[in-house]
Amino acid sequence: MQVTMRGICKAFGPVKVLENVEFNLAGGEIHALMGENGAGKSTLMKILSGVHLADAGEILLDGKPLALPDTAAAEAAGIAIIHQELNLIPQLSVMENLFLGREPSRFGMIDFAAMRREARARLEALDAGGISPDAEAGSLSIGQQQMVEIAKALALDARVLIMDEPTAALTEREIDTLFGLMRQLKRQGVAIVYVSHRMEEIFRICDRISVLRDGCFVGERAIAATDFDEVVRMMVGREIGDRYPKREAVPGEVRLKVENLADEDMISGISFDARAGEVLGIAGLMGSGRSDILKTLFGAKRRCEGSVSLDGQPLAAGSPAEAIAAGLAFVPEDRKSKGLVLGMSLRENATLVHLSQYARLGVVDAAAERRAVDGLIAQLRIRARDAELDVKALSGGNQQKVVFAKWLARPPKVLLLDEPTRGVDVGGKAEIYHIVNQLAAAGVAIVMVSSELPEVLALSNRILVLREGRQADIFDAAGCTQETLMAAATGAAG
Repeated sequence: MQVTMRGICKAFGPVKVLENVEFNLAGGEIHALMGENGAGKSTLMKILSGVHLADAGEILLDGKPLALPDTAAAEAAGIAIIHQELNLIPQLSVMENLFLGREPSRFGMIDFAAMRREARARLEALDAGGISPDAEAGSLSIGQQQMVEIAKALALDARVLIMDEPTAALTEREIDTLFGLMRQLKRQGVAIVYVSHRMEEIFRICDRISVLRDGCFVGERAIAATDFDEVVRMMVGREIGDRYPKREAVPGEVRLKVENLADEDMISGISFDARAGEVLGIAGLMGSGRSDILKTLFGAKRRCEGSVSLDGQPLAAGSPAEAIAAGLAFVPEDRKSKGLVLGMSLRENATLVHLSQYARLGVVDAAAERRAVDGLIAQLRIRARDAELDVKALSGGNQQKVVFAKWLARPPKVLLLDEPTRGVDVGGKAEIYHIVNQLAAAGVAIVMVSSELPEVLALSNRILVLREGRQADIFDAAGCTQETLMAAATGAAG
């Protein structure tokens, strides 16, 4: 099987997103598609999956023209996509999401027993048997929702499977399981397009790589014939220096002190401190309680036990508003529903938290606000034609930068980061790492959750490892390894 995309062009209004793009995909291969945020990767794949119509160009399947006016036509042609932004219906159950529009029936009625059995089998194949088929999709964590999205796409038995950032919220163990399934599908002749910003994964699982830059096709390479540096140059058109900048801040006095922290349902017995200028990483498997610690500290979850102090003063177990007033900031894992107001502009989102600092006598100084936003756009290299653009129109990585920007106008005392580089390209990651280091150098204490163990090891001074809601250990990052962290997270240590 061979899929060929030739001369693909796409514009949204006056903005050209794709121009004369070429892409070739063969059955039985895993083909990486890479580029910076806004390069056009997701748009190209949405054209291949029937979400968007190309303005020009053609798609061929085994040399014959293929019309894809909608997603139903793409599915009929055997093309399935796992979108970067989750598309589950939160009010429906897991099994109803998996088989939406394809529900098994018996005597003209939906066969819920058969649906439940098949859903459980699909989830177990992904080593996600702990997710109940009857659970409401909206009640699942982001990582669990991602596993359901993957199971949903695999249930279509597609000939072409497009994976847009499928591992963004998964742990190493879940990624290993997914890669095992991908290799199995490859042996069965399935063509897989793999879109990811994680270089380690690209070189570990893919056969070929195609790179887009600014909506144009840059080139194609066999994975065996290229390396990290060449791919980065193709993506960004420049050298980006060290992948992980050196930590230069020297930790000072204890800024945040946590003793015997417990929430209402997940974590208990959590004790640690974070010093001014320190990055404290938090690692663990999905469902271990990593995000729950941050939510409880920020007041988004109820604190049931324990004490928290900030600069020696008790921090009330109150609300996010009280946490912000005390000097805490939080970049959440789910930018789409928790970090942004999608119907508001980039400018409005970027100044939402601290809007009062741009106001005089209750009236916003529009010029001062715009200057601040322009500065944040330049600092974070947010790609947008205008600050008044709705934030929902930005790429996923640029949306993440806007979430980050909200807290930079008034640097906090403690910054809580939950998967801060999820869906961010290699250049954007380097910029965020630089900002983290700058904030640490300014005395901010940073507590960071990340599923990327190389990122945790590179950015952290110390690393807290969780296992099933409990504190497994705390390690100095210097000299620590991924194997050490995974052993502690799974209980294999000792």
